[in-house]
Amino acid sequence: MRALITGGAGFIGSHLLDRLVADGHTVTVIDDLSSGDRTRIPDQVTLHTVDVVDTAAVTAIIEQARPEVIYHLAAQISVRYSVTDPHRDALVNINGTLNVVAAATAVGARVIMASTGGAMYGDGVQMPTPETVLPQTQAPYGISKYCAEQYLTLHNRLYGGRHIALRLGNVFGPRQDPHGEAGVVAIFCGLAAAGKAPTVFGDGKQTRDYLYIADIVDAFVAAGSYTGTTAVFNIGSGTGTSVLELLDAVNAAAGTDLTPEFAPAREGEWLHGALDSTVAASELGWRATISIPDGIGRTYTELTM
Repeated sequence: MRALITGGAGFIGSHLLDRLVADGHTVTVIDDLSSGDRTRIPDQVTLHTVDVVDTAAVTAIIEQARPEVIYHLAAQISVRYSVTDPHRDALVNINGTLNVVAAATAVGARVIMASTGGAMYGDGVQMPTPETVLPQTQAPYGISKYCAEQYLTLHNRLYGGRHIALRLGNVFGPRQDPHGEAGVVAIFCGLAAAGKAPTVFGDGKQTRDYLYIADIVDAFVAAGSYTGTTAVFNIGSGTGTSVLELLDAVNAAAGTDLTPEFAPAREGEWLHGALDSTVAASELGWRATISIPDGIGRTYTELTM
């Protein structure tokens, strides 16, 4: 299979790239390397250092590579950044996706897009939350991802495409940046390795649906071979885990006893989230299989090797 990954040098994208290469597929990568790492790209993989908002460049690359499946992972992923600069958030997540989908439609490729389950639904909704719940996102990031999903489904209706959006829970694992603000597990693991106390925003009781990276890669691979008509899938465990529970698991993995320092809650964040992935189980044959303690143990070991 000929595949293309946008964001293929990033955290999730590079793990997916490793899997596709190992499975014998021909892969092309688009990544502007603003957060990705060039060293994650194998020699046999062509890397185009391009921003997905560059319409002409994205179109030309896809026309040349003629992929059968495009895994669209390039995105602005920070909730906090989306609050401070919603224009850039929209440019990358909406216009960038439209560039990819339009070029994919022209060459007959399917798009499997990384959307958000964590930021999509908001508070005060049924939990675990199914895809049928109308999004009530509390940050521009969730809005931009929902709009991008609508372009996918529009192209499905107009052009008979079979594009898919995967609404991912909060992904963690090796290669996640421990110095940013998006990956709390990576941050906690990095601080535990350094013996430093973590900062917890709010009371630490807010919950998210956390998933280890290997489960996420399995979901993308399953979506890549899916032949049905469902366009949007939740990808989660169905269980919310609190920030303080994550810290307990990191302490257990690291053999530490770090006590957090508390800071005010951050704007644009929601209190609780857990995803109902019944549709993914029935249609894709996908279920989360790696527990939080197991995944955090693997992440900490990899970080400290």
